[in-house]
Amino acid sequence: MSKTDAPTSIGPEPYISWRAAPLGAITENIEQRLVLDMMGELAGRRVLDAGCGDGALVCAMASRGADVTGIDPDPAMLAAARSRAEKAGLRATFLEDRVDRLPFADATFDVVTSVTVLCFVPDAAGAVREMARVLRPGGRLVLGELGRWSVWAMLRRVRGWLGSTTWKVARFRTATELRALAKGAGLSVTEIRGAVYYPPVGLLARALAPIDSWLGRLTTVGAAFIAVGAARVNERGKE
Repeated sequence: MSKTDAPTSIGPEPYISWRAAPLGAITENIEQRLVLDMMGELAGRRVLDAGCGDGALVCAMASRGADVTGIDPDPAMLAAARSRAEKAGLRATFLEDRVDRLPFADATFDVVTSVTVLCFVPDAAGAVREMARVLRPGGRLVLGELGRWSVWAMLRRVRGWLGSTTWKVARFRTATELRALAKGAGLSVTEIRGAVYYPPVGLLARALAPIDSWLGRLTTVGAAFIAVGAARVNERGKE
C-alpha cells in the first residue's frame, strides 16, 4: 500500500465537520480525555502519535509539555496538523510515512499512541510490533479503536456495504483482539477501558456523557470506543 492509498487519504474536512457538531464535540472530548489519562504524565516525554490525522491529539499532548512527533501517510492531513499546531503556538514534528514502517530507531519514544488507525491497516499486528519496537524499556503504548460490536461500528460497516471506500476495508476489533495485538508485540497489557456508551444521537450523548468515564472503568461491554494500555518491559522484566 502506498502512502496515499485509500482509505488513509480521507482528508481533514470530515473531521472538521464532525467536531463542529454537538455529537462530535462530546464524543471527541470523551475519547481524547480517556487516551490522555491512560498515557499518564507527559511533560518532558518523547511521544509518538502513529496516524496523527489532523493533529488534534498531537496538540493536546504538546500543550501538556510533551515533545511530540506525529506521523501520517496523508499529506492533506499533515498540512492540517501543522496548521493547527502553528495556530495554537505549539511545537511538534510531523512526518509523512506509514505506521507499519516507522522511520525511527529502536527505543526512541517514552509513549506511543495510535487512535482509530489500526482498523485501516492491513497488517495491524506488524504495525503494533513497530510501535513496540520504538518504545523505550518501560515505555507505554495506548491503542484506541472503535469497538467491533458497537452500533457505531455497525453503521460504518453499512456505509462500506453501500460503497464507501473508506469503510469498506475497515476492520473493527474487540477488547480481546486489541489485547492480543499488544501481547503479540511483546508488551505487557496494563489496562483496558471503554468509552462512548451511547448510540450516535446527540441528545443521548449529552445525557450519558457525565457517567461515561465511570462506566468505562467497569466494563467495555456496550462501549463504542475501546482503549488498551500496555507497557514494554525493561531488561529486568519490569515495566
